[in-house]
Amino acid sequence: HALLFGGDVVEEFLLQSSPAAYTDRSVLELRERARKLDLSDTRPNASQLYPISSAPCLHHQDLLFLTVVLSTPGNASQREAVRNSWGNQTFVQGVAVRTLFFLGPSPLEAEREAVREESDHHSDMVQCEGPSSRSGSERGQWERVKLALRWVLLFCPQARFIVLAEDSVFLNVPALGSYLIGLHTHPDDLYLGRVIHRAAPERDSTKPHYIPFHLYPDRLLPDYCSGPALLMSQDVVRKVYVASDDITLPLPLDILIGLCARRAGVVATHSARFSGERHIRYNPCCYNFLFSSAGMGAEQLGVAWRDLGEGKGRSCSMLETYYSLVACKAMTYLDKLNFLSNSSTQG
Repeated sequence: HALLFGGDVVEEFLLQSSPAAYTDRSVLELRERARKLDLSDTRPNASQLYPISSAPCLHHQDLLFLTVVLSTPGNASQREAVRNSWGNQTFVQGVAVRTLFFLGPSPLEAEREAVREESDHHSDMVQCEGPSSRSGSERGQWERVKLALRWVLLFCPQARFIVLAEDSVFLNVPALGSYLIGLHTHPDDLYLGRVIHRAAPERDSTKPHYIPFHLYPDRLLPDYCSGPALLMSQDVVRKVYVASDDITLPLPLDILIGLCARRAGVVATHSARFSGERHIRYNPCCYNFLFSSAGMGAEQLGVAWRDLGEGKGRSCSMLETYYSLVACKAMTYLDKLNFLSNSSTQG
């Protein structure tokens, strides 16, 4: 029990952020640029970047958080599963929350027409111009994320927090919302998720995400919040967007966001309630406590949503929660061991 459940408790202490001291001149200059950033002049031409742009954020409405779900044009069934589960929730304790799907373009006319019809029906989608979603290049994905952050700054500046998530994530909206409402500190500079600490860049040229020394000479990557779900306060979105101008390394999106956060003097804050890249073996009281789980299929999203009271939360005692967390984490670790064992056998 101490190993399975206590490990996350230890993580919470070891990986908590230290207060940042903004003494580096480049950090101070970047933060000042972010504070003064004004994109209002570009709003009239926004349709050129965003041929489909819904308006889930009402300017008069206090919005606790907006979840930007990164999806692809062909993933309509997964988007529908999100809409029919956690994406259906619009309030937490009387404060508004919203979900938006952000897509890249498609080279296929049939897909483009299907996306337009889906957007007309649901009014919860934004599609950007740029590299095709089918290209799969990390540079293209990074450009789309930067456009997503730009859209947030243009059209949803009133959201206190922004969650970036993939469409295969289960997001526990009531638990995350309650946590954010209960914060006792000022929410600025909050960059929250499962922190990856002291990871080394890949130096083997035969491996994915290889980074040569001349592109990234540092021995370690910055601490960063692991995808496929992470949270930023609105000011961090602004700082990351400004810092992203010349960040072009061929790395996963979550690491690139971490690099931008470091340039802006923002420290990643660890929460063991985010699963990171792991799919947590399903258990209702376990999921009632967690903020996210990755790798969820459409049917699994529906089951979790119904079991957790369709947005109302589930009533689990402290003892039930504890043993459920032990059980789901134990099964998750066993799944990982089995996966590693199978990979070694195949290798």
